[in-house]
Amino acid sequence: MIDVGCGSGETSFELGALVGDKGSVFGVDSAVALIELARLDAERTNSRNVRFEVVDAQTHPFHPTFDVCFARFGTMSFRSPVAAMRNLKSAVRRGGRLVALVWRTLADNDWVRLPKEVALRHFPTPPDDDRNSGPGPFSMADRDTVRQILEKAGWSNVAFERVDAPVLVGATTSEAVEFQLELGPAGEIVREAGAAAEEKKAIITEELTKLLEKYAKPGGIVMNSSSWCITARN
Repeated sequence: MIDVGCGSGETSFELGALVGDKGSVFGVDSAVALIELARLDAERTNSRNVRFEVVDAQTHPFHPTFDVCFARFGTMSFRSPVAAMRNLKSAVRRGGRLVALVWRTLADNDWVRLPKEVALRHFPTPPDDDRNSGPGPFSMADRDTVRQILEKAGWSNVAFERVDAPVLVGATTSEAVEFQLELGPAGEIVREAGAAAEEKKAIITEELTKLLEKYAKPGGIVMNSSSWCITARN
């Protein structure tokens, strides 16, 4: 199995535990620092059936050696999605499977939609279409678009299953606020505001704190998320 966009290997290790001694997992990511962390963890835990390489999955010359191509939120930033998905197909044996998790629309994901609305109160921006706006977290939210991408890339039997699940956005409210200001749509809006953001950072932080406090659970700040589990065949 190949794990595309594996990051520091969290999912790769889980997959390795699932396939056991009869299988193996090849984690690939273009981030050198994350792959180094994954390799250290593999060595520390003596994970013999998991290995990692720094690879650009969009262009790497793969061989059809894998039964499954898996990606957890690792396919939404491809610059040329048809070419990239065709290249991933080249890594999979005939009859093999694609299993990919991608975010559904921004409107379906409260954990980023609601903080974005807070930021928009202070820095309005033109509306955009998160389904077809190029590489980004919601670029594979539209089923028709993704089906066309995969079929043009040579995949068949494309199917979508909706997955709604809680997501932890911070162990504490302050951690969740920091996360929202560093990553995601709200943080992007604030960063693009430049110097003006400094003047309003305190009030935005206060409003985000009030919003996120409503989602406090014993384990931290937990909000709703929604994604597609996409499957296909080579």
